[in-house]
Amino acid sequence: MVRSVTVLGAGCTGPLLATMLARRGIEVAVFERRPDPRRTAPETGRSINLALAARGLNALDKAGLRAGVEPWLVPMHGRLLHNPDGSETFLAYGQHPDERIYSVPRSALNEILLDGAEAAGVTLHFDQRCTAVDVAGGSLTFTSSDGQTRTRSFSEAAPLFGADGAGSVLRRALVAGGFATAREDFLDHAYRELTIKADAGGRHRMAREALHIWPRGGYMLIALPNSDGTFTATLFLAREGVSPSFAALQTPADVEAFFRRDFPDALALIPDLATQFFAHAPGLMATLHVSHWQHGGAALLVGDAAHAIVPFHGQGMNCAFEDCVRLDEMLFTGRPWPDVFRAFDRERRIDTDAIARMAIENYEEMRDRVRDTGFQLQKELALELERRHPTRFIPRYSMVSFHAGIPYSEAERRGAVQTRILADALAGRAGVADVDFEAVARAVERDLTALAGGSG
Repeated sequence: MVRSVTVLGAGCTGPLLATMLARRGIEVAVFERRPDPRRTAPETGRSINLALAARGLNALDKAGLRAGVEPWLVPMHGRLLHNPDGSETFLAYGQHPDERIYSVPRSALNEILLDGAEAAGVTLHFDQRCTAVDVAGGSLTFTSSDGQTRTRSFSEAAPLFGADGAGSVLRRALVAGGFATAREDFLDHAYRELTIKADAGGRHRMAREALHIWPRGGYMLIALPNSDGTFTATLFLAREGVSPSFAALQTPADVEAFFRRDFPDALALIPDLATQFFAHAPGLMATLHVSHWQHGGAALLVGDAAHAIVPFHGQGMNCAFEDCVRLDEMLFTGRPWPDVFRAFDRERRIDTDAIARMAIENYEEMRDRVRDTGFQLQKELALELERRHPTRFIPRYSMVSFHAGIPYSEAERRGAVQTRILADALAGRAGVADVDFEAVARAVERDLTALAGGSG
């Protein structure tokens, strides 16, 4: 019987999982390579804010931590497009008041999760870099910044959870030991983050409750609001080989000319653009594929350590948090934990593979297709079909972001069916008013089963 566990990583996923396990009566110890972020400056180079949606909120509810996070949330009701001609277009995410996603500061969320874990009885160990994992022997070695080392064992009776992110030490040990294989599919694009400061009164200098997007075809700029009046802007651009690219932007003059041409309204809001731009190297983005997330019931990878994805659907953290919910539900059904580890590995990856594919597709949509009149017409029709068939036709974005009870894989499957229905309905039509809704209704009834979690 499992009475204690070890968790690697005290980012966001590790403390959430630890809290859930501790609330079940398990003794949990979390080990983190960084100093305690509640007592030190935030680590540089990491994403400043995160997008929180229904799956993440559901996980926080399950852990009893949502109330602490609420004050930090800034709602975003849709995408505000900044067009090349200087005009703006607002595209709502959905049509119901609760269909919104939230911007939340990573540092604030992390601190709330750490406080929650401690309140649940979790023991937190900071400044403990895991320098060796003996998977076969079931031992860990930690080294602190002053050179002191300590060891800890793990086994099926006291399992190890790797919640240590895309650079997971446990995953590397599984691969090195021949217990798993891993592949990272890197995008040809990278990103750089910038800050749009608040005005003199501490207010936002653009519309507050929206995700701002400057779609420019093969690249884009986005900006998420923060609760302190600032925006975190992120430029997504090819790494090299084309123009524009990060490789082609070598001087402050290059950067300013690029922004003046493609993002002039954003340039006006970032007077120190060049200083911010060159403060950090571009960040890489990849989709991670790992053959085995678990080893003999003694070790299990969760979150980004198992299935890191690109950030364009805002689901990376939400997916990791959903891992914690699913795992918590599975572990305490009376089944042996080794069986649960294997089942989690086998069943959960069906959904994580689906959101990985949808995240890449959403990048293509955000940087280019959102400007297309055909896309906007499909969006208009999708919302109308949702109003007419609320338990059957739910737009794919809504299924992913606002319906925690619909698996990612089901959202992907139904989304493909719905895309076909929309394309057929609009073929040869000038607008939604010209659609044959009786024929569409027959297609919806025939091809889409009713969902208990449907809208309305």
